[in-house]
Amino acid sequence: MVMPNFIVFGAAKSGTTSIYKYLEQHPDVFMSSFKEPGFFAFEGEKPTLNGPGAQKWVDKWVVTDLESYQKLFLGHNGEKAIGEASPYYIYYPKSAATIHKHVPNIKLIAILRNPVDRAFSNYVWAVRDRAENLTNFQDALAAEEERIKENWGPKWHYKNQGFYYHQLNPYYELFEREQIKIYLYESFVAEPVKVMQDLFRFLEIDDNFTPDMSRKHNTSLIPRNKSWHQFLDKPNPLKSIVKPFLPLQFRQNLKQEAKEKNLFKPSLTNEMRQQLMTEYQEDIRKLQDLIQQDLSRWLV
Repeated sequence: MVMPNFIVFGAAKSGTTSIYKYLEQHPDVFMSSFKEPGFFAFEGEKPTLNGPGAQKWVDKWVVTDLESYQKLFLGHNGEKAIGEASPYYIYYPKSAATIHKHVPNIKLIAILRNPVDRAFSNYVWAVRDRAENLTNFQDALAAEEERIKENWGPKWHYKNQGFYYHQLNPYYELFEREQIKIYLYESFVAEPVKVMQDLFRFLEIDDNFTPDMSRKHNTSLIPRNKSWHQFLDKPNPLKSIVKPFLPLQFRQNLKQEAKEKNLFKPSLTNEMRQQLMTEYQEDIRKLQDLIQQDLSRWLV
């Protein structure tokens, strides 16, 4: 049975969905049939997670046995690079050792985002998905430790997911440095084609290929009008009446356009930014040495 020869292993809310979609387009790449199977984080477990919708996510998507995991790659047809993307591998402590046990020669790709921006983006994403009922980011941060004790899923670990040095260190202890490729989210946003083509070179596939990057994936925006957003998202008698008269593609485009017009990106207060940066400073300085990249822009 087929196993991946590369993994996009983190971090959440740092562009992993976009990278998965762009990799999927490359003719030399085969990606798992869906994103975030989480096998290496949960192998042999029956994970139970608290928090709105967390267990539903586990039951629907998480794969915990090797045979089921290998079936995700059944469509492989000779592509040179075989991969998957599960951003929580960087966060769940056992993942590095489990990956090393099954695929010790794997190539590992992570994209890291300024941890303050990542935490806030994570919070906005949870609000957008109606998974967060605390409408103030500071309140959500104050609730985080108690939620972790109560086994809420990683979606609500806003601050804790940003301590990258402690999360990445086990990978550098187990794998050769040449097996690990770290990108910064800021570079990816500024020069996405350049980053993707460098990633293709890392995977030893055609780096002249340019994926279609016109669509942004899984952006953290929240609705101005929650009722309108809910109307667009959920079944409705009025939508059922109109449905037979409009082609599927037209309906989907109309829905997407209406949703995008109703969304906006909130901003983080300077006070909250400084508060979080104070907590992350030591980890960032250690991370610079570990990944051998300048992170001074994160410390401003």
